[in-house]
Amino acid sequence: METLAFEVVGFHGTYHAILGQPCYAKFMAVPNYTYLKLKMPGPGGVITIGTTFQRAYECEVECCDHAAAIIASGELMDIRKEVTEEAPDPKRSTKTFEPAEGSKEFLIDPGSTEGKTMRIGTTLSSE
Repeated sequence: METLAFEVVGFHGTYHAILGQPCYAKFMAVPNYTYLKLKMPGPGGVITIGTTFQRAYECEVECCDHAAAIIASGELMDIRKEVTEEAPDPKRSTKTFEPAEGSKEFLIDPGSTEGKTMRIGTTLSSE
């Protein structure tokens, strides 16, 4: 029996463990990436750990989806920063109104001294 010290990293991924070269050397393990096998000596002979190509493909797709989600969330944070910087001040009033093209302004009561006006569209149908 031997004590092995390792670090646990809290990240979302498809693998349960990521073994590096020091771990392979410690266990005398030999990874074969072509056949998706990991072989190491055991008390009763060679221990072979393997998976299927379908499972490896599923893990790869899951990793790609996870990476895309991380990139999208980063882009979303950048967009939120830009939007808050460019957001208009709701308390400030611009008080500018541009009338639509094809409108005519006339007095509501020509005999009145108030000078109230109204705009009517000149492109309306006769109906």
